[in-house]
Amino acid sequence: MLHMRFPLLAAVLLLSPLSFAQQTAQPSRQRSEQPSVRQPDLAPTPPMGWNSWDAYGMVIDEKTFRSSAAWIAEHLKPAGYQYVTIDEGWYDSGASLASGKPIQPSLDAYGRYIPAPDRFPSAAAGKGFAPLADYVHSLGLKFGIHVLQGIPKLVVSANDPIQGTNFHARDAANVASGCQWDARNFDLQENPAGQAYYDSIVRLYASWHVDLIKIDCIASRPYKGEEIRMFHEAIVKSGAPIVLSLSPGAAPLNEAANLEAYSQQWRISDDVWDVWQSAGAFPQGVNDQIGRAAQWLAYSGAGHWPDLDMLPLGRLRPAPGWGEPRTTRLTPDEQRSMINLWSIVRSPLVYGGNPADTDAATLALLTNPEVVAIDKHSSHNHCVLLTRDLAIYTAVPASEHSSQYVAVFNRKDVPQTIRMPWSTLHINQSPQKVRDLWTHTEQPASMQLELTLAPHASAMLQVH
Repeated sequence: MLHMRFPLLAAVLLLSPLSFAQQTAQPSRQRSEQPSVRQPDLAPTPPMGWNSWDAYGMVIDEKTFRSSAAWIAEHLKPAGYQYVTIDEGWYDSGASLASGKPIQPSLDAYGRYIPAPDRFPSAAAGKGFAPLADYVHSLGLKFGIHVLQGIPKLVVSANDPIQGTNFHARDAANVASGCQWDARNFDLQENPAGQAYYDSIVRLYASWHVDLIKIDCIASRPYKGEEIRMFHEAIVKSGAPIVLSLSPGAAPLNEAANLEAYSQQWRISDDVWDVWQSAGAFPQGVNDQIGRAAQWLAYSGAGHWPDLDMLPLGRLRPAPGWGEPRTTRLTPDEQRSMINLWSIVRSPLVYGGNPADTDAATLALLTNPEVVAIDKHSSHNHCVLLTRDLAIYTAVPASEHSSQYVAVFNRKDVPQTIRMPWSTLHINQSPQKVRDLWTHTEQPASMQLELTLAPHASAMLQVH
């Protein structure tokens, strides 16, 4: 995530009515060195789950997380959602909605963040997140945590030892640089001590039975490719099946080959919140992603997924990571457009709203089996039309190739009627029927695609 109290340095993606080929010209794949290990089995399909940031920011506690995980297991796991992730600040003692106490980070003797015992009591006596992860696993779910790249400045000041080595924190730290929007950590040097520090914290996380690590301030502003490689190497050394998620974006497109080699998912933009169109770099909105996602489809596949960010749907309260507590400001049409886009480009689906406060409409939006199936199992996903006013993405069901998915997005602020021959969408045979995957109805196909969409609305069709 990115906090508004720090400078916003990412450039705005400017969309223009250029041809699709002009807008999505791919850079050559570049790689600084041959990646050590690929791990496609870690995320054969886009990870799906829930993250605490959009509803709880930095104040979630164990009781709330356990109840949220139980809700996810009951209501979203049947649709394929697996991961439940504690986002930033789980190591901060004193962080709560009611607390006026100063926040103090919890660290072990080797300079590694550990869960704040006042918020996560099961972590006491050196147990860390293992008891909480075991509870999550008992629900049939997987457990994730957020970390900030680098090494804490407090640890460098104390020159703590690095576990299992003769190195100390000052051997590992690059004191000349750090995160530009969170002042608590230094970067790591690309040296044996820096690698040893990452090795030590990943060993700790693996001992807690962590399944996913979202590492922040590493994929953009600036892109820290060597630290990404080092963290990947630490996971490989641990032997643990840990999914690596890189944040925030916008990750550089010319590093796509390294991103897909060293991580399972990476953010393609700055934080996405409940807005349609961004007026700046932060936050990003649904329409921004409609244009941006097309650039990344060439790098999407088993074990490596471009990530459009979390889904700020439902109730974003009591303490969202950005803005005041609220119900999502996206209209119902905009919410459906978000789900349609994330699914047709096979982005990870990570719900951000408050689980216990989820309304029936949001639940139905997240669990539409026909749309979720596109995210999980489609292939040949690509954009066939992209202008300021209209975007059309298509894909093919993985199980059979006698039909095609077509997602149509009205990017305009007024209604729009779309009429075009099916051949424009690379559908060269006359369709027999067209199924609307939201109304679950079928109609005989005409000689062309023809539909009218409300402002910011979309359609998800299966053309047989």
